[in-house]
Amino acid sequence: MALTASVIDRVVAAALQEDAPWGDLTSETLIPAAATVEAQLVAREPGVLAGGAVFAAAFALTNDRIRVGLALQDGDTFDRGTVLATVAGPARGVLQAERIGLNFVQRMSGVATLTARYVAAVAGTRARIVDTRKTTPGLRAFERHAVVAGGGRNHRFSLSDAVMAKDNHLAVLTADGTSLTDALRAVRAALPHTAHLEVEVDRLDQIDAVLAGGVDTIMLDNFSLADLARGVAQVDGRAVIEASGGVDLHTVAAIAATGVDVISVGALTHSARALDLGLDVAALDVPGLDRPSRGGKGRE
Repeated sequence: MALTASVIDRVVAAALQEDAPWGDLTSETLIPAAATVEAQLVAREPGVLAGGAVFAAAFALTNDRIRVGLALQDGDTFDRGTVLATVAGPARGVLQAERIGLNFVQRMSGVATLTARYVAAVAGTRARIVDTRKTTPGLRAFERHAVVAGGGRNHRFSLSDAVMAKDNHLAVLTADGTSLTDALRAVRAALPHTAHLEVEVDRLDQIDAVLAGGVDTIMLDNFSLADLARGVAQVDGRAVIEASGGVDLHTVAAIAATGVDVISVGALTHSARALDLGLDVAALDVPGLDRPSRGGKGRE
């Protein structure tokens, strides 16, 4: 599922509604209605940008007179102090949308930056870094987009996209005494030819039975490095090999060196730290000397 404009607008609009259900009392009380502002999205630390369009949408959906200019594209790297975007328009709208815009771009850039570190760690190997379904509910399209911005790949987007049989599925599937191979062959026969079939194993002695069932991908879950290498040799190119479990920045290079094709990393989305980005006011224009009263009306 791509991060389309309609997906962005739906999620961002809900966030804006949550944050200001009856308007922004602070800005409406303190800020003159005619005031305009120019601000800059500035990096407080280096990283990889993701969520530029989402950041812009927060302001556009708040007030269509606000203009956002993105200085970088998603996937671009930046240093501390880099101006990532400029925002200009009615001050009340800019201040109202600020937190929501920052929340999204900080979160997404954090995911992209962490992903880039994993991708760099496996450079020179055949392994691809992919995400998992361990995403923030409602934000999967955002976080998956951020993974790609960081140089990673996406796993299946949802339960509807592929068959992925894990230990509990297999326990139910073979509960009547059917062999694992026969059960998987029946699953394969029932699937359309376009459907992908992946099966998780946690022991080397399961591999041959699973391969005989006609799988496309075999997941080696929580294998030791030695057993991962043995598993790669045992599969011998007959299926895509995915490694999962026990993956972090300290272990990922060694896992990749065993020859697996894919390494799935839940931490990309469930443990990424929001990047430190800030919105700094660069210029402010307040016509005349009017200041709003608490009731919102100006006085001389």
